[in-house]
Amino acid sequence: MNILVLGGTVFVGRHIVEAAIERGHKVTLFNRGRTNQELFPQAEKLVGDRDSDVESLKNRDWDVVIDATGYTPDAVERTAKLLQQQVKQYVFISTISVYENFRKKHVEEDAPLAKLKEDRAEVNSETYGPLKAKAEEKVKEYFKTNHLIIRPGIVVGPDDPTDRFTYWVMRFQRGGQVLIPGERSRPLQWIDVRDLAEWTVRMTESKENGTYNAAGFEQELTMEKFVETLKELNPNAQENWIQDEFLLEHNVQPFKDLPLWLPKSEDYPYGFILVENKRAREKGLTFRSVENTVEATREWFESQSERTMVKVGLEPGKEADLIQRFSNHS
Repeated sequence: MNILVLGGTVFVGRHIVEAAIERGHKVTLFNRGRTNQELFPQAEKLVGDRDSDVESLKNRDWDVVIDATGYTPDAVERTAKLLQQQVKQYVFISTISVYENFRKKHVEEDAPLAKLKEDRAEVNSETYGPLKAKAEEKVKEYFKTNHLIIRPGIVVGPDDPTDRFTYWVMRFQRGGQVLIPGERSRPLQWIDVRDLAEWTVRMTESKENGTYNAAGFEQELTMEKFVETLKELNPNAQENWIQDEFLLEHNVQPFKDLPLWLPKSEDYPYGFILVENKRAREKGLTFRSVENTVEATREWFESQSERTMVKVGLEPGKEADLIQRFSNHS
């Protein structure tokens, strides 16, 4: 196939391009030409800005476009409208954040979506999901019967710029007393970026249409099982389980201070964002082992000579203080 990738040099887009090239497809990248331009010398590269300059996309034809960088409905409409007569299928990488709430344990694809509170909104933690939901509408408007919308959960693995999963990998690698938030039975979901990328390309090859959640595993993963895996790989680490209430009382911020942690609440009764993945699994989505993702993430992080610390997570002093305070409290 002749594939156009919007983005293609950072994290999800980068791995999609790698998977497409490995499977023998011809790939064209469209981006601003600012990041990782040394990658993929065998691919054609078009320079532009989907917010203001899409000239290099005009008067060209591709079999499919994979949009890995559409965050606002305006940007997605601009490319979808332009490419409507130039590509046969529009593949849009969305997010499970589009859902209105996660009160149900496993949210299905036809669940209500979040709505924007204002017509024009900047992308932030509150608007990210509603903007993506609106962008999905634009894809469907211009590609009514030939759209593939993929909603990943938290994407993890090599090249992850957020460090949310990487924090846990490297924290256990450091060893010592590790603070673990919430209940042992708290379920978790994510998707390895390599599984997401490979499946996206396979779905594109088979010209699949519709909307699919892409997160989780064949069997439920709990925080306890995740910690057991990390400890097996890092036996010098010792876990210290601390309750939600104590962490909130001491102003620990979910996800920012402790990635992958959401305290139980009315909106998140299971302490995490969980979706149903049956539809995607029936279309061939598979999940590699937790061990594989942990080891690949560690190897990637350690290969970056310029980085020694992750961008998120508790500072060592604050973590030690919280563990001591909770021990005294108990």
